[in-house]
Amino acid sequence: MSRERIMVVEDEESIQELIRYNLLREGFLVPVCCENGESALENAVTYKPDLILLDLMLPGMDGLTVCRNLKNDPATRRIPVIMLTAKSEESDIVIGLELGADDYITKPFSPKILTARIHAVLRRIAALAETPADEKELVRGPLHMNAVRRAASLDGHELDLTCSEFNILYHLAKRPGWVFTRSQIVNAVRGDDYPVTERAVDVQIVGLRRKMGGFGELIETVRGIGYRFTQEP
Repeated sequence: MSRERIMVVEDEESIQELIRYNLLREGFLVPVCCENGESALENAVTYKPDLILLDLMLPGMDGLTVCRNLKNDPATRRIPVIMLTAKSEESDIVIGLELGADDYITKPFSPKILTARIHAVLRRIAALAETPADEKELVRGPLHMNAVRRAASLDGHELDLTCSEFNILYHLAKRPGWVFTRSQIVNAVRGDDYPVTERAVDVQIVGLRRKMGGFGELIETVRGIGYRFTQEP
């Protein structure tokens, strides 16, 4: 039985109650529900939930701004976020993922799909925590990564990576020289059949290279296939 704490950020009361009811039925704890972005940021610090369900269409401060603030605050940046959106526009999804959201689901959605996505995100986080000791510290030339602390540095300088950026870089760096297609990258860091476009992966790679500065060339584009990490151990 699940006992993780899920914070719900949704301004429509009927949807909020439906989500809360189904989460409780699945064994999750729901310590608080928020109707706007300001209260979401405050309660995230207060309750430190294990995961946040965040609607993008909120009154006042929108969900993307809330996500950005959550990921910029050291107190909340490691809390996984699943976006809830009535929009199907690719741009909103890509922006949210680039800001550090872990998953998204488009309204209307079934309770079973929602809980399945929650379980998938929580499993990925638990799997990282259980990473074998010899894989917790990953060193590839100037790149140092720690899977448990989710910390990364290049040439001694810490990288400020979103959750998605960290996961992609870690996956590529684990097997230097291997070429991964975009779909393989998505499956590895988010689970099978995750409905993200290839452009979303490209956006994550662009963000990674920008943050890596002169070391961005360590991630090589293999034309027509995907990406690989070029630095050997």
